Amino acid sequence: MTDRRLVLTLIGASAVVGVTGVAVASAASPRDLADQFAATLNAHDIDSFAALFAEDYVNHQNSAAAPPPAAGVTPKQGSVAFFAARLKGIPDLKVAIEVLVATEDHVAASFVYSGTHKGALFAVPATGKSLHFTSCDIFRVAGGKIVEHWGMGDIAGVLAQIKG
Repeated sequence: MTDRRLVLTLIGASAVVGVTGVAVASAASPRDLADQFAATLNAHDIDSFAALFAEDYVNHQNSAAAPPPAAGVTPKQGSVAFFAARLKGIPDLKVAIEVLVATEDHVAASFVYSGTHKGALFAVPATGKSLHFTSCDIFRVAGGKIVEHWGMGDIAGVLAQIKG
């Protein structure tokens, strides 16, 4: 006899797990989204990463770390492309959450990134150097998606490690 709870659990799980197995819930809490942000990058699953962001996502961070998207490119597409390039430049990228604070509709996290510079990154060819850097990010969440972002990444630190 089949355990109905197991079947319902499996059905529910299949609705929130991406192709590579990284959980992406449709009604995720702010804390869940920060965890999924790190998990999808750790899995190098850019499609599940993109699914974390609302189509009308607004990125308030405009800097060398996150330049405004080119004409015809949405902020979501620009942010996804930025992280896809990071994964190409650091193919063994690992992301950890150092500290996290969440409310009902916001989450702030300090993310720690590490890996080896094995591909072009910020227009710098691969050096083979180990990298370790952080970013502090605040996400506003609505409908289980990231709808706004404010942040600061240590691009100067990354470039110092690459060029030093």
